[in-house]
Order: sequence, then structure tokens, then C-alpha cells
Amino acid sequence: MHKLVVMGVAGSGKSTLAARLAYALACPLIEGDDFHLDESQEKMRNGIPLEDSDREPWLTRLGQLMVSRPGDQVLTCSALKRRYRELLRSCVPGLLFVYIDIDVASAAQRVGSRSGHLFPKSLVTTQFAALESPAGEEGVFEVSAQITPQQQVDAVLQWLATQAERSTA
Repeated sequence: MHKLVVMGVAGSGKSTLAARLAYALACPLIEGDDFHLDESQEKMRNGIPLEDSDREPWLTRLGQLMVSRPGDQVLTCSALKRRYRELLRSCVPGLLFVYIDIDVASAAQRVGSRSGHLFPKSLVTTQFAALESPAGEEGVFEVSAQITPQQQVDAVLQWLATQAERSTA
């Protein structure tokens, strides 16, 4: 069973990769942005960065949602700080993370080209400032935003297979 978070800064491609992984794994996709509090959504629309106090109830809500649903599932969530990931892990034992690595310029370009998204380009740099790389954390796989979505999916599925082998050994 896989409970998986696709994480990274805005513009990294979380939603695209997560949707493809959910399809490949034949499991539900939870779009984390859909569960932000109304006040947090309003802040982001107005270009105001979220603070830890804004994110903690959201992260708790996402963790509770994942644990309440049986079976495989894929969640999109920025999970920028280690403590955010730890909060999710405390709710969902064995939770795995896929970190999409991207540079600031590429993320800003991607966010700037989106229309109708609640997250403005002006907040991309604040996400990089908050980001604590998950490199070296248990249960984390890093994939580049510069490879194709299908290459990302293939790499993640291969990693998930090795994780399953390790848990049965």
C-alpha cells in the first residue's frame, strides 16, 4: 500500500505528476490546495505569504484526511519544511514523499504562465525561502522538474517498487 505526497514549491509540477501517479496506481488523488482554509486562500490571492500558523491546521487536515481513507492515495502538498513533513508523518505512519526539484527561474516562469490559479508568481521566492530540502530524509525520493512527466512517473514507480520490496524483506 502506498500513501504518497508529491511535494515541492509552486510551479514544480506537483499536480501534473500526482495526477499521473494516481492514474498509474489506480488510486485517489487529493489536491492539497483544495483544503486550505478560506483565510489562507484569500491571503495567497492577495500575494501574502502563508505563515506556519496558517499551514499547520491545513497540514493536520490533510493528514487526517489521508488516514481516514483506506488504500493507496496520492496527495499534492508543498510540505516545504521538515516540521510540516513530520506533522504529516505523525498522522500517516509510513508516508512516502516525492520531492520535485526545480530552480527559482523555472518555477517563476511556470507560475507566471498559469491563469486563474490562486497562487501568484510574486510568492514563488517566498516558497524557496521557506524550503528545507528533504534530501536525506527517510522515505523521500527526489525527481527533477526538468525531465518529462512520463520520465518522472517511471522513476517514481520504480522507486515505489523498491520500497515495497524493502518492506517485505
